[in-house]
Amino acid sequence: MCPVAASGSQAVGGLSMAAFDTFWAAAAPAPAMDPRVLAQQAVDKMLLQGPDIDISPRPGGTGLVGMPVWMAVDESQTTWGPNTASASAGRVTVTATAKVARVVWAMGDGSSVTCTGPGTVYRTSYGLKASPDCGHVYTRPSADTSGGTYTVTATSTWVIDWQGGGASGQLTEIRTSSVTVAIVESQAVNS
Repeated sequence: MCPVAASGSQAVGGLSMAAFDTFWAAAAPAPAMDPRVLAQQAVDKMLLQGPDIDISPRPGGTGLVGMPVWMAVDESQTTWGPNTASASAGRVTVTATAKVARVVWAMGDGSSVTCTGPGTVYRTSYGLKASPDCGHVYTRPSADTSGGTYTVTATSTWVIDWQGGGASGQLTEIRTSSVTVAIVESQAVNS
């Protein structure tokens, strides 16, 4: 409730004087905040990033045509999730939780690989076998490309579930990261 002054005029000794009476009136309710707007504000607090790429062969190293390439994403709150944040306005609070649903790897040779998990980080003990969940095999060397390397671009799709203010919904955010890898052909000489 807010105090409101009401005025009237009153004549005193031939002069007109304003008289004020104070009474209480209910304040107009604040306009309701759209929960979808608060959901986006919560997402903006999360600092969602592109994939933290872990690929074998390593960037700067060299891989071979026909040999398995292992792709993985190092998991953190800002690169894989889950990542949770809230936003409030008045009595309405919306909480959003973001997780990566998939990563699409554009391999630089015209092919792409979709992985629904973070992949497996390569270890030398795995030898020459293919990745069990997120891999690729190059069939051509990168020597003929600009710069002599393939640009590998990982695009993550973040799915954000939110609820609050009597509503719920889902948002999607896209983030991208890139690295380069050199792929060469193995040359064998028979004598």
